[in-house]
Amino acid sequence: MLAIESEAISALIPRLDRQFLEAVALILDCRGRVVVSGIGKSGHVARKIASTMASTGTPAFFVHPAEAGHGDLGMIQHDDVLVALSYSGESAELLTIIPVIKREGAKLIAITGNDKSTLAEQADVHLDARVAQEACPLNLAPTASTTAALALGDALAIALLDARGFSEKDFARKHPGGALGRRLLTHVSDVMRTGADVPHVPDTAGFSEAMLEMSRKRMGMTAVLDAEERVAGIFTDGDLRRALERVGDVRSVRIVDLMTRNPRTIAADRLAAEAVQFMERYKVNQILVVTDEGKLVGALNMHDLFRAKVI
Repeated sequence: MLAIESEAISALIPRLDRQFLEAVALILDCRGRVVVSGIGKSGHVARKIASTMASTGTPAFFVHPAEAGHGDLGMIQHDDVLVALSYSGESAELLTIIPVIKREGAKLIAITGNDKSTLAEQADVHLDARVAQEACPLNLAPTASTTAALALGDALAIALLDARGFSEKDFARKHPGGALGRRLLTHVSDVMRTGADVPHVPDTAGFSEAMLEMSRKRMGMTAVLDAEERVAGIFTDGDLRRALERVGDVRSVRIVDLMTRNPRTIAADRLAAEAVQFMERYKVNQILVVTDEGKLVGALNMHDLFRAKVI
């Protein structure tokens, strides 16, 4: 079965000819939207093609041909392009609405398995999706033919994506709820802790004051600020362990003598995904967020990034 469907897709490759390029050009020149339609199994494929186009930079939606004949035809305007799917090219529901669409002035791209069919002959552009046989042992159930139509629709969507210069960031903006959207649209400023939630002490503070601040804010660190509130250093759980090994009794030691100077920092307008890469590269669990002048505006750790689902 899989071999039959694979062969059906492979057979499409030499058919990506002038007609395919004309279909791409027709949609690129479209001032309206792409309307995709089909009935039965072709309808399911049409829905997926419309969804793929819409998410890759080509405004598109699905219209059921039977519903179109009962009022939904008003959704299709003269500056739209209709992509109609029917393997036989003789689906009555589609053929009923085609004359109205043509009179409206909309362009028609037909995807069929029969270039002599009524639908193919009425189309402005016909894409040949014929298959040698269905994967069904009875050669009846739409299997290889729907796979071929879907692959052809995907090829059309991706060719349009490439022609439009649709980027990864464009894709993310169409998928704000997905993992890619979070990775490419979430900035450090969206996930960082701010204000009173950011642990910080002056560089005149003693060890006990720094430890109290770390305990209150529960970030496993505290920023150390100079008189101008610029970041002078950071004191972390790791610094505490190293101080105990090196100094022993640190209760009377100033935090400035125990902190890590010139800590790793990041700007608030950087992507949260960059913060993840930064923290992994330098093997740190927390990072301070600063202005161009080095003033503290926020902080975040790996737990914040996990909660934001950036990781």
